[in-house]
Amino acid sequence: MDVTISPARPEQFASLRAIELAAFETLRLAGAVTGQARATSLEALREFSRHGLLLTACTSDSVLAGFVAGRVEDRWLHIAEIDVHPERQGHGIGRQLLQALLCVGQQRGLAGATLTTDSLAAFNARFYTTAGFTFVEGDARPPHLAALIADEIAEGFDPARRVAMHLTF
Repeated sequence: MDVTISPARPEQFASLRAIELAAFETLRLAGAVTGQARATSLEALREFSRHGLLLTACTSDSVLAGFVAGRVEDRWLHIAEIDVHPERQGHGIGRQLLQALLCVGQQRGLAGATLTTDSLAAFNARFYTTAGFTFVEGDARPPHLAALIADEIAEGFDPARRVAMHLTF
């Protein structure tokens, strides 16, 4: 699918949150999440955007299809969120968003990228391995990943399914 990747604009933030909530249901169906859906706060979106790490994908007919958000942790680009609206999934939009944000990290001279994800849903850990990410466990995890996994488990994510991954630039 032909999309344009560009920095997010503040007037898009409400739509980004709606995409995230819709994508949550895809994760729920895959067993990756439970509980009530919640979206990234407007404050967090503003912070991602302020640092140039919030990108959107729009279709050729100007429909917002998805977004990716990141932050810098030490010398790593951490992929905090990536969502594609369920009606637009399966067309490579997530991969395009991911690659665009990884390029930003490389241009900034960061060491690589990190993320946490579900190990079983096909569009999560397996997707990231096809993009070059590898699993990182125990003491090999950068400190921010160990803390994130612990926070996610405390929030109710299944510890048997949560994994940390990284990609070195």
